[in-house]
Amino acid sequence: MTKRALNQLDVDGKTVLVRVDFNVPIEQGVEFIANYDHRLRATLPTIEYLVNRDCKVVLCSHLGRPRGRVDETLRLAPVGERLATLLGRPVTPLQDCVGRAVAEAVSDMSPGDVYLLENLRFHEGEESNDEGFSAQLASLADCFVMDAFAVAHRAHASTVGVPQILPTAMGLLTQREVESLGVALENPVRPLAALMGGAKVSDKILVLENLLTRLDHLFIGGGMAVTFLAAQGKPVGQSSVETDRLDFARDVMARADAAGVAVHLPPDLVVANEFDPNPDAVDTVAADAVPDGWYIMDIGRDAASAYATALADCRTILWNGPMGVFEMEQFSVGTRQVANRIAGLADATTVVGGGSTAEAVEALGLMDSMTHVSTGGGASLEFLEGRVLPGIDAIPDA
Repeated sequence: MTKRALNQLDVDGKTVLVRVDFNVPIEQGVEFIANYDHRLRATLPTIEYLVNRDCKVVLCSHLGRPRGRVDETLRLAPVGERLATLLGRPVTPLQDCVGRAVAEAVSDMSPGDVYLLENLRFHEGEESNDEGFSAQLASLADCFVMDAFAVAHRAHASTVGVPQILPTAMGLLTQREVESLGVALENPVRPLAALMGGAKVSDKILVLENLLTRLDHLFIGGGMAVTFLAAQGKPVGQSSVETDRLDFARDVMARADAAGVAVHLPPDLVVANEFDPNPDAVDTVAADAVPDGWYIMDIGRDAASAYATALADCRTILWNGPMGVFEMEQFSVGTRQVANRIAGLADATTVVGGGSTAEAVEALGLMDSMTHVSTGGGASLEFLEGRVLPGIDAIPDA
């Protein structure tokens, strides 16, 4: 996949509309934005590249799910304040993303100015990919830069509509995402491992289908491990089992065995008598000794140690999904152990999927210790599934 890169687009002195993804967890309060600003930091190279070329930089993003209506709690101004701190220059927020007032404000910009349009999803035309809305956005600029990989799997006005109107290129973040995930898929240094966790097998079916025969090792943790263990006939207590995926799990293990792919399942598990951050009782048991009525909450220390040891021999690692209920502090140990070991592998290429995995790595302060941490949850999954992402497909070939 060779798409037009930013250095192949004539931007000098021009007004550039940049699609970014500033969809941060603002529901925790604006004071917490600094704790989860990975997506803002990831866009800085593109913004600085444009500012250094005397561009008028017009940023656009969505935030939350306002469903086509103005929601005062989902305005982007607080995000712009944090971006200004990171960028070291003012970021001017506008009260809308289209309309006469916006057009006049943009026309009055000076080279090097950075403006932030209001939440795109305050307008229904964004998610419906309305041609008129796309045209209004495009009328603000001379060219367009797609730097929101996290929404590249969405066919929205700002991801596929605008590129049909304006000269378009990938931003530096999007380019890095495509190249990092692409190399891991198409030309990895071996051994190649996939570390898969998260709540459901269903979420990872297509990824497993696309990756399985390419792998040397497959590590399973999180809620996915419950279904795989149940598929082996092991007791899983009161834990949720995807009964409709048991045959799929068995098939994955059989196909992996036939292809010489080593499948790693946890030999021990952390269990609790309640699915709660502070249950009455917590224990660590062998994988075949989960008590009736108890819940599997994390991989055990032996499992985390075994995973870390095996991963140390791998040279390319794709990680998507926590090893346990990471958001509950006492059930985050398995994820912490594995993450710390991966972060310490100087000779390995470590590519971390977006969503909850990226949040876990960010919370652990390990962002800079990984080769690449994707900003896109759903987008990175669909990329690993081998699917065409509309927002990438809309960018002209180089």
